[in-house]
Amino acid sequence: MTTATQVKPKAGPREWLGLFVLTLPTILLALDATVLNLAVPHLSADLEPTGAELLWIVDIYGFMIAGFLLTMGALGDHVGRRRLLMIGAVGFGAASVLAALATTPAALIAARALLGVTGATLMPSTLALLTNMFKDPRQRGVALSVWVTCFSVGTAVGPVLGGMLLAWFEWGSVFLLAVPVMVLLLVTAPLLLPEFKDADAGRIDLASVVLSLGTVLPVIYGIKRLAEHGVDAAAAGAILLGLAVGMLFVMRQRRSTDPLLDLRLFANRAFSASLLVLLLGLGLMGGLYLFITQYLQSVAGLPAFRAGLWLLPAAAALIVASSLTPVLVRRIRPAYVIGGALLLSVPGYFMIAVVDSGGELPMLVTGFVLIYAGISPMMVLGTDLVVGSAPPERAGSAAAVSESGMEFGIAMGVAALGSVVTSVYRSELGDTLPPNTSEATRDASLDTLAGAETAVGALPDPMRLEVLELAREAFTNGMNLAAGIAGSIVAVLAIVAIVLLRHVPTSGAGESTDTE
Repeated sequence: MTTATQVKPKAGPREWLGLFVLTLPTILLALDATVLNLAVPHLSADLEPTGAELLWIVDIYGFMIAGFLLTMGALGDHVGRRRLLMIGAVGFGAASVLAALATTPAALIAARALLGVTGATLMPSTLALLTNMFKDPRQRGVALSVWVTCFSVGTAVGPVLGGMLLAWFEWGSVFLLAVPVMVLLLVTAPLLLPEFKDADAGRIDLASVVLSLGTVLPVIYGIKRLAEHGVDAAAAGAILLGLAVGMLFVMRQRRSTDPLLDLRLFANRAFSASLLVLLLGLGLMGGLYLFITQYLQSVAGLPAFRAGLWLLPAAAALIVASSLTPVLVRRIRPAYVIGGALLLSVPGYFMIAVVDSGGELPMLVTGFVLIYAGISPMMVLGTDLVVGSAPPERAGSAAAVSESGMEFGIAMGVAALGSVVTSVYRSELGDTLPPNTSEATRDASLDTLAGAETAVGALPDPMRLEVLELAREAFTNGMNLAAGIAGSIVAVLAIVAIVLLRHVPTSGAGESTDTE
């Protein structure tokens, strides 16, 4: 059914200044997702964590964010999105200080877990407030393009800023970045951000909270384990457990009069289709991004700071594409903007698919620029359609679903493409390693490219260089295949986006999306 939309009120100067406040946690979370990887060698030398402890230091943050997104999205609808954003800012700032001051691996793991829980309050609150503040479709499109741009800029600038901090200060400095940002948010939010909440919201269903955690955490853990270890009993068992609990969660939501997740949102075709496109598109891009950053540092041999600089052209492309997207959808339907942009990114994937281990940085960066330019409209319009399709009182829940879809998508992209890269890497390197390679060096080299770089340190120069070159070539070939697969899937996804979203009108049409 298609219904005419009433004239939406325009946002004024206060809302546009408030948008600046909403970009603060966006940039911060993007920075936090990238700088820790740079700090790992430094904190490992200081805290001396075991291999298992180091994995938990890196992974617990993402686990907690993914696990608590739905809960925090619904909580914001109940207690107020500005209030929850400010509570989360206080918690995130405090947890950042605890992480910076950690003196044991256990303390750092606990601080990272708290960062994840409080971080889960920030993104749904930010997106929900943005949607409530910018009701006019055109203005909301511009605001979302700014939001997406800030997230990407934070991701690109992270390695540059992190590299500078680690060159001058201790590893804890990367966590202290959050403190001034959160203080600025706490000062400006009451002045510039209005409060929104669902006046008719009931109590939070604690049983649904437990079931949502029991669904998300095992599935995310299983997917991450697949990426690291391949298919094994632990990964399969965790995913199956999460899916089983997920069925119980869905059954409870259907029966509940005040569900944690309103399943009726999925009846809106624009909501469901946009969520699908976001999940797959971001998953493929996010999975490949991980290997591009490894290529820059481990194959091309760039330090983190210079690797970050090579990523800046892609960030610039995303800024331009994000800025053009709201203008394009005034005359062109979102389906064709999203689908056309995704098709634009396909050559970028195939350019990366032919990069060799000799460090072809111009081709790699050009390909990544096309990918970022092509993915940007999907992020802007997909997020707009997901969150904008929900009624205002459910904006927090819709934002949480959008963020959860992105988290799942990236985790699945890393797992799927990671399995491809790992399989090619181990197969090719195992067949080409010199026969006189020691068992210990062979095992470490076959584990990861980083393991090979460490293992060859004690070898004599000719053999060290040979093994290292073989490892880099095997990794590059794995990345090539993963990029080719991703490009083929994105080409199909572009057609899917056009077909499933073709009913959505232009932003200048003055119509709402239908709910078929």
